[in-house]
Amino acid sequence: MSKTYVIGDLHGNYKGLIQAIDRSLFKAHEDTLISLGDLVDGGPDSYEVIEFLSDLPNCILIKGNHDEWFKHWLRFGVNPVDWLQGQHYTAKSYIKYVKEKTGEDRVLIPDYGGYKCNLTYLDIPEKHITFLNSGVNYYIDDNNNCYVHGGFNRHLKINEQHFDHIYYWDRDLWMQALSYKAVKDSTGPLKFKMKDKFNSIFIGHTSTLNWGKMEPMNAVNIWNLDTGAGFKGKATIMDVETKEYWQSDTVKELYGSDFFR
Repeated sequence: MSKTYVIGDLHGNYKGLIQAIDRSLFKAHEDTLISLGDLVDGGPDSYEVIEFLSDLPNCILIKGNHDEWFKHWLRFGVNPVDWLQGQHYTAKSYIKYVKEKTGEDRVLIPDYGGYKCNLTYLDIPEKHITFLNSGVNYYIDDNNNCYVHGGFNRHLKINEQHFDHIYYWDRDLWMQALSYKAVKDSTGPLKFKMKDKFNSIFIGHTSTLNWGKMEPMNAVNIWNLDTGAGFKGKATIMDVETKEYWQSDTVKELYGSDFFR
């Protein structure tokens, strides 16, 4: 029987993506892989990450805030944060691709605290654009598990949130779950109220490195799989049913210290 796996934020860490998958039991032509988003920015291989995932037959992409920044540039030709926050590595990744494919040079130059780049959407492979545009705010599987990049207001139904950006920017859901866990552990039984009665919720966006951990963290029924693949941590893939997970080596072991924000 086919299985479902979920993978945390990658941020251009292609080596970590491949290593984590190779160490797992994921079967590309049988199983479903759900990506929690933030494929780009931070590491040097955003092109390779999207190329690989877009070729998988059963890959569901959840929108990440970094992916939305990249899509904003694709739509309007303007990068909303001036290629900062690791985005200059995304630009360099596609500049390298254009050079290898056409021999043409594209440039990225510092400009008033940010960068300017003469890449255009025409330089980006159509299948990459199609894959990025396939991203959804959240996904609920047949077992009532929920997948979302950041979070949502738990006091509203997930499909009744006031703004789309809450799904890929929210950190309150995770912080509230951690606070609940701390109080429950010290005082006894409490109920973490939520409008939707999901089985498990899988998120990224808020790195576990903030708590000094490179492993997935769990609070209530929420699993955080952003284990720092775009910083100093590891890429993580998890079996949704069993919660068994596999990880890559650290960024430093894979790439040295020259990349990543």
